Amino acid sequence: MKISINFFRFIAVAIVFVLHAVTNNASAAPKPWDNGRLQVSADGRFLMHAGGQPFFWLGDTGWLLPERLNRDEADYYLKRCAGAGFNVVQVQVINAIPAFNAYGSMSMPHGFDFSHVGKDGVYGYWDHLDYIIDRAAAHGIYIGMVCIWGGMVKAGKMNEAQARSYGTFLANRYKDKKNIVWIMGGDIQGNIHPEVWDALATTIKNIDTNHLMTFHPRGRTTSAQWFNNRPWLDFNMFQSGHRRYGQRMGNKDYPIPDGTEEDSWMYVDSAWSRKPMKPVLDGEPSYEDIPQGLHDADEPRWTARDVRRYAYWSVFAGSCGHTYGHNAIMQFVKPGIAGAYFADGESKPWYRAMDDPGYNQMKYVKHLMLALPYFDRRPDQSVIRNNGLRYDRLIATRGNDYLLVYNHTGRDMTIDLTAISGGKKNVWWMNPTDGRLTYLGEYDSKVLTFRPRTGGTADCDGVLIAIDSSKKYLDVKATEIPDGKAPAAPKDRTE
Repeated sequence: MKISINFFRFIAVAIVFVLHAVTNNASAAPKPWDNGRLQVSADGRFLMHAGGQPFFWLGDTGWLLPERLNRDEADYYLKRCAGAGFNVVQVQVINAIPAFNAYGSMSMPHGFDFSHVGKDGVYGYWDHLDYIIDRAAAHGIYIGMVCIWGGMVKAGKMNEAQARSYGTFLANRYKDKKNIVWIMGGDIQGNIHPEVWDALATTIKNIDTNHLMTFHPRGRTTSAQWFNNRPWLDFNMFQSGHRRYGQRMGNKDYPIPDGTEEDSWMYVDSAWSRKPMKPVLDGEPSYEDIPQGLHDADEPRWTARDVRRYAYWSVFAGSCGHTYGHNAIMQFVKPGIAGAYFADGESKPWYRAMDDPGYNQMKYVKHLMLALPYFDRRPDQSVIRNNGLRYDRLIATRGNDYLLVYNHTGRDMTIDLTAISGGKKNVWWMNPTDGRLTYLGEYDSKVLTFRPRTGGTADCDGVLIAIDSSKKYLDVKATEIPDGKAPAAPKDRTE
């Protein structure tokens, strides 16, 4: 059969048309910021949209995205993030002074003089960052902008005057982008050159009043230790870090008690012990597939079950969201690009790492939080009888008429159901690996003793869900936690 050239031209045009239509449909789909800009709830516990809708931060760690990925790779990565349920990607705007991207473009060709940026007629460093931010917006994703990695400030490579120059440039360039969250710091203690962070933060905030701001601290610390009373800090961030229990590793200045290295929930308690109360979340827990403690290739690697534990422990303690990370993804290793912390770009490049289980399981904690009345939620450990320590520690959060308990080891649990309304409660067990629900029945007892059916298996963690039987948040016939939307905040919860 002879096929004409015109036929192939027709097919090519049709493919382009379809791709264009798909892109336009993605861009036209509703976006989170359609509900208004992000703000803090009046009680200081949550992030929300100005229209009253809750915002549960589910972040992926894409530190080197602006530097290592080209346009096609960046768009593919962001599309996969959106498909996995992430609504924030945390990036390092610059990782060095100067930084270079995948096209060889330099971030600061004239040092801290930004007056000539974008005037040389080439696709520059900041043009590429613009593209990334715009493609993230098309996929409904916020970009958490770590303006400069903390090591640069620690090394004295940016002073107060330079911070004001840099902050003026950043704020003017991105103040009108709807999908920006500013992040000061970058794996650094806040008492190291705080005058530089104050200069950068206040300069940006004086120009850009539309976006929230936080501080990313070093491991096992929280921004609340240094900046909780700063007007520029809208919410707190902590880094629970990458060490396992007892892995002190020689630190003399350890900021937490010995033997609590994995207790991510305690940073929420620590932040909320300060006034004023501000929302808080874990901006860097243990990464999936990274050695425990980071620096020894012979150590066991953190698994999907570990990253689930960090997420549920933190969120059930009261966090307003959570950030996930993967060793290969956060530094975008691939063949030809060597990674730190024993990430192997040959055996597991970043685009294969997005198939790993933990990456695809984080969405279920977001689904669970948004399936129930969001702004009623608060931590409540009093509902747990005979709690355990470390991995055996159960953690509970509840609203007025629902109760959730995360069980990491699948051990027996005894829960007081009288803390929530209703003479009878419907009870489910949720599998956090796939969001599957098992309906356990309706109970009128005040105290429920339960042995999870998955106890003793490799993935034995799960969430006990109890809801006042008169409420219909979940259908007793549901087989999976729905990807729902929590109702808007009452008027007295908004600012």
